Amino acid sequence: MSDTQAETKGSFDNEKHIEDAKATISDFKNDAIEAENAEHAMTPWEAMKAYPMACFWAFVMSFTIIMESYDVFLMGNFLALPAFANRFGVLDHATGDYVVVTKWQSALQMGGQLGALIGVFLAGPITSRVGYRWATLFGLALMNATIFVSYFADSLGVFFVGQLLEGIPWGIFIANAPAYCSEIVPLQLRAPATQVLQMFWAIGSIIVGAVTFVYNERLDRAAYRIPIALQWMFPTPLMILMFLAPESPWWLVRRGRHDEAARSIERLGRKSRLNSGEVVAMMRRVVELEKNVISPNYVELFRGTDLRRTLIVCGIYAAQNLAGNLIANQAVYFFKQAGMPQNTAFALGLITSALQMIFVMLSWILTANFGRRPIYLWGTAFNVVVLVALGIAGSVGSSTAASNAQASFGLIASVTFTLAAAPISWCIIAETSAIRLRPLTTGIGRATYYIIEIPCIFLASYMLNPTGGNLGGRCGYVWGATGFVTLVLAYFYVPEMKGRSYREIDIMFKRKIPARHFEKTVIGADEDE
Repeated sequence: MSDTQAETKGSFDNEKHIEDAKATISDFKNDAIEAENAEHAMTPWEAMKAYPMACFWAFVMSFTIIMESYDVFLMGNFLALPAFANRFGVLDHATGDYVVVTKWQSALQMGGQLGALIGVFLAGPITSRVGYRWATLFGLALMNATIFVSYFADSLGVFFVGQLLEGIPWGIFIANAPAYCSEIVPLQLRAPATQVLQMFWAIGSIIVGAVTFVYNERLDRAAYRIPIALQWMFPTPLMILMFLAPESPWWLVRRGRHDEAARSIERLGRKSRLNSGEVVAMMRRVVELEKNVISPNYVELFRGTDLRRTLIVCGIYAAQNLAGNLIANQAVYFFKQAGMPQNTAFALGLITSALQMIFVMLSWILTANFGRRPIYLWGTAFNVVVLVALGIAGSVGSSTAASNAQASFGLIASVTFTLAAAPISWCIIAETSAIRLRPLTTGIGRATYYIIEIPCIFLASYMLNPTGGNLGGRCGYVWGATGFVTLVLAYFYVPEMKGRSYREIDIMFKRKIPARHFEKTVIGADEDE
C-alpha cells in the first residue's frame, strides 16, 4: 500500500471512528450535558462542599511531592553544611573553609534528577496499565528501600548512587500527582488542587531548612545522617492512605469500568449532591471522542493536535528551570556566596521557604479571580525584572549594602516565583493534555524538566562556586535572559483554559485555535468533535 493510500485509509478510519463515537454518545449525551453544565454552574466553595473527599485525596496525593522537594533542598543545603563540606570537600585557601568541588556539587544535585528521568518514563506505561493508586504504591515502597543507600553512604560516589535510586520513585510521584489531582476534582477546583503541589514543595523545603538550621553547627556525621533518616517518616503513612484512596474515575472510564467509576465518584463526593451516572456520562463523552484503535503510546504524543499539547506541557515544565528556580533550590548556598554569615544564610533559607508556602496559598486567590495565562505571563515578567536587578546588585562591588541587596533580590526572586509562575504551571500542565494520553504527557513533560534541569544545575553550581565562576548575584543576568525567552514563547503558545471542561479544551485544540484566542472562543454544550 502506498503512503497516499495509507494516509487516505487512516483519514477514513478516523472519520468513521468519530461518527461511531457520536452514535455511541447519543445514548447518554443529555446526561453528559447536564453534568458538564452543573460543573460550570458551581462556585469553588460549592464544588468543595459537593466533593469534600476529592479535596482530601488530592491533598494526600500531592503530599508525595514532599519527598522530592525534601531531598532536592537537602542536597542544596548540604553544600553549605560545615559537617558535610569538612567530610567530603576540599580546602578553599581564599576563605579557609572547606567546599565540595564543583563537579561533585553538580553530580549530587543531578543524581536524583537522573533517577527521576527514569521514573517519569516508567510512570506513563505503568499508570496506564495499573492505575494511579498502584503505580504510586509501587513508588512509595521503592522509596522506603532506596533511602538506605543514602543513609549509609560514606563517599560522594555512593551518595550519588543513592540520589539516583531515590529519584526513580520521585519521577513516578511527580508524573502522577498533577494528573490524578486534576482528574478527581470538578472543574472549579482544578487550579487549587494542582497548585497544592507547589505548597508541598515549599513545605518540604521548610522541613529541610528547619532541620539543617538545627544541625548546621554540629560537625559529626549525625549532622547530615539525621536529615537523611527523617525521609522515612513519609512513605509508610502515605502507603496506607493511598491503599485506601479511590482510583481516578477518568482512568476507570478509559478502561471501560463504568460501574467502578461511578462508585469512585460517589466516594469522592456527597451522594446527595451529585448524580454519579451523569458524571460518568460526561467522562464517557470525552473518552469516546478521544478513543483510538490503538493503545496510548509515546508516539501519539508527537502526532497531529497532540503534538501542540505535548510541546506546551514540555515547555511549561522546562521553563521552571529557566526563570530563577535554581536560585530557590540553592537558597542557603546562594546566601552564603552573597556574603551572608553561616547562621544568617540558614535562617534566610528557612524564611524563604516559609514565605514560599504563604505565597502559594495567596496564589489561590489570584487563580480564583484571574486566568492562567495572565498570571503566568505577568509573574514571569516580574521575575525577569527582579533577576536583572539581582545581577546589577552583584556587579556594584562587595560592600555590606551590595551583599544585602543580593540577598534581598535572591529572596524576592525565590518567593515571587511561588506566587505566580510556579503554582499556575501545575494547573496548565494538568489541563493541557488529552485525557487518554495524560499519564504519558505528564511523564514526558517532567522528563523535559529534568533534561533541562541537569545542565542548568551544572551551570548554577559553576556560577556560584568560588572554585568555578564565582559570579554571586551576577548569575541573575543569566537567569533573567533565559526567563525572558520563556516569557516570549509563553505569550505565543500558552492558552487560557480557566473555566473550560476537558471536552471544550479538546475541541479548541482540534480546531487549532491560537493560544491568544482561547479565552474568547465559544463552544456549545452540544458540540462534539
